[in-house]
Order: sequence, then C-alpha cells, then structure tokens
Amino acid sequence: MELQKQLAYEFNLKEVYAENIINLIDEGNTIPFIARYRKEMHGACDDQVLRDFADRLNYLRNLNKEKEKVEKVIREQEKWTPEIEKALADALTLTEVEDIYRPYKPKRKTRATVAIAKGLEPLADIIMAQDLNKPALEYASEYVDEEKGVKSAEEALAGAKDIIAERISDDANLRKTLREIIAKKAQIKAVWDETADENKTYENYKDFSGEVAKIPSHRILALNRGEKEKCLKVSVEINPKLTISEIEKAYKKDCEYTNKIMDETILDSYDRLLFPSLERECRTALTDRANEQAIKMFELNLKPLLLQAPLKNNVIMGYDPGYYNGCKIAVIDQKGDVLDTAVVYPTPPQNKVEEAKKKLTDMIVKNNVDIIAIGNGTASKESEILVADLIKTCPRKVSYAMVNEAGASVYSASKLAAKEFPDYDVNLRSAVSIARRLQDPLAELIKIDVKSIGVGQYQHDMPQNRLTEVLNNTVEDCVNSVGVDLNTASVSLLSYVSGISGSLAENIVDYRSQVKHINNRNELMKVKKMGPKAYEQCAGFLRITDGDNILDNTAVHPESYDAVEKLLKIFNLTDSQIKEGGLTLLPSLIDSKGEANVAEEIGVGVPTLKDIVAELLKPGRDIRENMPSPELRSDILSMEDLKPDMVLDGVVRNVIDFGAFVDIGVHQDGLVHISQISNSYISHPSEVLTVGQKVKVKVLSVDLQKKRISLTMKGID
Repeated sequence: MELQKQLAYEFNLKEVYAENIINLIDEGNTIPFIARYRKEMHGACDDQVLRDFADRLNYLRNLNKEKEKVEKVIREQEKWTPEIEKALADALTLTEVEDIYRPYKPKRKTRATVAIAKGLEPLADIIMAQDLNKPALEYASEYVDEEKGVKSAEEALAGAKDIIAERISDDANLRKTLREIIAKKAQIKAVWDETADENKTYENYKDFSGEVAKIPSHRILALNRGEKEKCLKVSVEINPKLTISEIEKAYKKDCEYTNKIMDETILDSYDRLLFPSLERECRTALTDRANEQAIKMFELNLKPLLLQAPLKNNVIMGYDPGYYNGCKIAVIDQKGDVLDTAVVYPTPPQNKVEEAKKKLTDMIVKNNVDIIAIGNGTASKESEILVADLIKTCPRKVSYAMVNEAGASVYSASKLAAKEFPDYDVNLRSAVSIARRLQDPLAELIKIDVKSIGVGQYQHDMPQNRLTEVLNNTVEDCVNSVGVDLNTASVSLLSYVSGISGSLAENIVDYRSQVKHINNRNELMKVKKMGPKAYEQCAGFLRITDGDNILDNTAVHPESYDAVEKLLKIFNLTDSQIKEGGLTLLPSLIDSKGEANVAEEIGVGVPTLKDIVAELLKPGRDIRENMPSPELRSDILSMEDLKPDMVLDGVVRNVIDFGAFVDIGVHQDGLVHISQISNSYISHPSEVLTVGQKVKVKVLSVDLQKKRISLTMKGID
C-alpha cells in the first residue's frame, strides 16, 4: 500500500501534501508546529485534521506490518496464491487481514484439527464437492481406521462435517458478508436482573431492544457497564434466515446424498463457530465506536473549558466549601500569587455564620477582592447562600462565580501542589487552585489529570491509554494556540509547549530563576539541553512581554523575522509602529501590491504572510478574549424557587450525546434534552452547544425528590 496515495484519497488532499505531512511527522515535528508553521506544505490543514491523519498513518503502518506477517506465514506453508495476494493488498482494516489469515493461522486443538489428524480431510473434500452417487456413509466407511481412532463410518462422517464447519467459519468473504448483514439488520437486546440491581440503576433497560445500526453510543456504554456489574445480560440477535441463506448460497448444491448433511453442517458452523465469533466482533465494534464517540465528546467539551476567557487584573478569593473541617479560603493577586489564607466554619456542625461573614468581609476589604470563586462540591449550596448574603452588606463591590472543582482534590494532594505550596496543607492548596481556575483556566487546569476534570461521560470505562492520548493532545493544541508567557509560565504549562519535554521545562524555569528575566527568544539556546530542533519546535509558541524584540510577543516564528523586516521595508514601516498599533493600513497596502507578489518578495507562502500580518496588527493578543467569560453573580436561586415556564440565563457545563447540562444558578444543573435544544433538526448537541456557552433556558419541570431539572431552549423570545 502506498501510504501517501491512500491518505491523500481518505483526507481529500493533494498527494504531495500527504507525502509532506508524512515526512514532517517522521522528522519529529509536532502537530502544533506543523499546523502553524508549515501551512504551505500541507494546504493549511488544521491541527485536528493533522492529528486524525497521524492516527490513520499509524494505523495503516501497523496494517502493513500485519500484512507482511500474514504473507510470511502463508508463504511458509506454501499456500500463497495470486488470489490471496490481491485480497491482502485490497484489505483496508485489521479485521479483513485477520479474516484472510484465519484459515492459515496455527490453531489450538479443535474438533476439526482432531478430525484432520485422523485423516478425514479427503472425506470432507468429497462431501463438500456434493456430487456423490451413493450415500455418504458408504464413502465414510472407507475411512474407518481404529488405529487412528475412527471406529465407525458415523464417526468418520461426523469428523468430516467438523472439518467442513470450520472451513465455512474461516471463509473471509463469507464472514465479511455476514458481518455486514449483522451490522445492518441485527438487534442488541438486554435482560435485566432485578435481584442484582438493588438500586434499580438499569431498570430502564429491562425490556431494551435496539437496532445495531442505530443504537446511540451512550446506550452501548450503559449496556456494557450494566453487563460488567452483572445487572444486565446483553446479546445480539438476528433472524437466522438472513444469515444462513447466505451460507447456503456459498456452500450448498443440490445433491440428494448431501443435502441433509450440508444443512446440518451449515447450521452447526453458524451456531457453534460463526455467529458467536461475529457476535463478539459486533459487540467489540459497537464498543470501539462508542468509546471513540465518548472520547470525542470529552475532547469537544475540554477544549472550550480550557479556552475560557481568563479574568485578568482581578484579585480573586478562592472558597473551597466543606463541613466538619470548615471552608478553606485563599486570596490571590492579579498574578496568581497568594495574598492571604483562612479557614471559616459557617457550615454544620459549627455553624459560625456571623463569625465567617465578618472574617470574609475583613479579608475582602483588606485585599481589595473583586470576585469570589466558590467550588461546586460538598457544602457549596450553603456557601453560595452565605456569599450571596454577604455581598448585600459588604462595603466593597464584589461578585461571585461557581467554579467546577472536579480534580481540585487530586491536584492539591499531588507532588506538584506540594512543590508549589510546601507550607500550605492540602485543603488550602485546593482553595488556591479554585481561585486560579477562575483567573486563568488553562494555566491551572493543565496541572490536573485531564480525566479528572469531569466534562465527559463514562470516562472510567474508556480505554485509558487512548483517552489520555487524545486529551493530552487537546491540551497541547490549546496551550500552543494561546501561547505561553516565557517569564511566568509554570513547569506544567511549559511541558505542553511544542517540542518541550518535562525535563526541558524544568531547565527553562531554572535558567529563568538565574537570569531573573528572559529578554529574547534567542536566549533559549542557553538553556541546558535546548537543541536546534527543540528550539525550532517551541520558539514561536513562547511569548516575551517587554522584551528586546516586539516580535517575541507574537506568534511570528523567529525563522520569519527576516521576512517581517523585508515586509516593513517594502512599505516604509518601522518596528515602533508595531508597538504603537500603527499598521492598520498594512492589509490594504498588501492588497494593492498583490498578496502573492508580496509573499514571494519576502520569501514566504501566502498562508504564512496572512499569519504574520494578523500578528503584527495585534501583538500580544490572547485568542481567549473572544471566548465566553465566566458567569458572575450577586444573588442566588434555589430549586424550590423554580417554576415551569421561568426563563433563566445559564451556562453550559457538559455536552453529552443525549443533551446538555446547564448551570442556572441553583445547586443542581438542569438537563436540556437533545429534543429541546433547537427548533431545527440536529443529530448531536455539539452542533449547537459548547462548554462555557451562555444560553437562555426555560424550565419545563422540577423534581425536588430526585433533584432533576428539565429545561428547554425552544419557545424563548
């Protein structure tokens, strides 16, 4: 298989672009670097397309290795034919290769291998030919051999049938046909075991039946979990007439002496070998599809969460609610440094409400707090009521925001948190993390195992290596699209920058602490173990504010600095005009001369020229400024306050296959079912909604006992 041709076809790319991407990946370039700084070589594909391309490239290379292994085995058996060669060359999946390999694969002991060892294969050939002119038992009697363990003609015939049954089961073309029929026509069914499901978690699945072709991914994952917990028995069912008729077409001829034998053999092959195998394959395929969909949803939700607009230039109080051990408080300044800490006890069992209000008010006034970030975990409802009440009498204007604290406890107990805050206990570290999550979500959330952030579904059921890989790639793309301040970034943040490993990130921070301030990107070459390749990969994603060169505070790569100088010279512009925002006429000047002409004159491609101009117009820009900002509040609602038809402002907290959960300012998020999201048809909620998006919703119903809120986005003026 010529990989570049196959990938060019699959991704609708020019073949030269596919070849370039393969070479760039093989040369050790990262996806963010390729996406941003090698656009001319791949036609300006975005990072997601490039990651999908890299995944498929890896799959096809593994496929080729498997084909080579299969070819070697079959050749060693001296059974290689032009037909096998063509079938193997045409195979595009590992399943197809496995089907081709199946008849030649060394087998464990089976009924068929035992029969072959007894010398019954020639008899199987005679029966399969189906041109007998006498009863099959008469042929079988010729193979009776007590020394080989064949004591009767009936035993010989049974052994031959076992051989035929296995041959049918090993037929690659037949398996492919039946697999397609099952995928299109089969049902997946569940039987509920009420005695094993004490909490009635899976009661909705007691009479469940769904089409394999249409069953949603979240249902597959729910069925799998129920089966794992022994609450459900799940099976794939199909009308056997649909499948057995295909076997009969392939293997049955009209012969009076073999009709009954072949009917029995086909049924045995299907019931004992083919269907159980194909059912497992079907379940595996459904699970793989569901896993990828769930991982994709996690990825889609994680990206907008990480790219939420930071709350810059604010002093923030982090409020980590709790009961017995009190509520932990930490105040951070505009740079994220801790100004003050405390523990208050307004919640049960202490209930020191007035004392807590006074302490919090004093801290707000003393530290000029602008916003209170409240974690949404245990005791958050009582804490939100307290803060909303406090705001009414506080001498300083202050607002609050609810912050998803998922993973905060994981971070606060980590070695990284202990290294950052050696003098603080675990609980106070958590309060700092909550405050920083509001101030700069990206910089703080990357310190946490991304699987703990809580914006997916069934994440603990996913293939953990694949989930980690995809989510880490998402974090990497977010970090590099935003850029990183070289003089303030933590080791954690730097380690996600293209080309920078964990140890190199530590070396950068060590160098920074020695020199106090890095003044230009070229200084990076003085960092221990920073080689030319690593510098090439990372330099464009690192920002230096107030440095020697204004371009160091942009996404313009150092390799293009000469091109920028030429560009400015063409139009008699200066570096100082970049700083002063005096290049607003640059796009029109370029248009007048011709974009392609200018690009050629300065020695870059048109995509790179466009990127350079965008950076020169807004040096130091943060792409997150255009993202949704956190919802700031000064008062509170409770579930008891909600009434049907109330219209409320909300923020999307999680998008899942069947809808979205929306924070409407009460302790419990409400569910907008997919059918209530849009007046127009949508196949998935992610077509309309993203995490962090502000929306208007209307209350449909409230179930106080089950703590469920049903919302709609339809019919709102």
